[in-house]
Amino acid sequence: MSHEALPIDRVRFSEALESLPVDALYAKVAELRNNMDHLRYSNEQMVPFADEGDQDCKDAMYENLVVISRMNERIQLLRAEVEKRGMTWSEADVQTRQVSENMVNGYSAPTIQTQPSQPQSGHLTDEQLRAQLEARLAQDTQDDQEEEGLHL
Repeated sequence: MSHEALPIDRVRFSEALESLPVDALYAKVAELRNNMDHLRYSNEQMVPFADEGDQDCKDAMYENLVVISRMNERIQLLRAEVEKRGMTWSEADVQTRQVSENMVNGYSAPTIQTQPSQPQSGHLTDEQLRAQLEARLAQDTQDDQEEEGLHL
């Protein structure tokens, strides 16, 4: 993520949703989930390098998790907007749109199943790295919420 461009805050994002038609809301969810799939795939590709101690890969993986978390938050805001309009949120609609968008873009999210590697001296397994990154993300999210006075 560029340090020069900051993501739109949740309030402005929510306000922007109010003027969009429901189809556009579902399309945005599909777009976000597609982007999240790409970030997860990227993280999977970096695991071997992070296991070897590449700090840049570890940092990039952490940053991807932060972005994924932000995207999940936006999906919840999209859902809230749909429900605010008195409509029922339908995961089937979201999945249908995501499949359609992936077909148009020629992308099929890769299914990656990793086997936990045996820990080597000074190296983290995939699961250990994920656990550390998620713990760090959770702590940073909690710190951000305390600083901004955001209480959910």
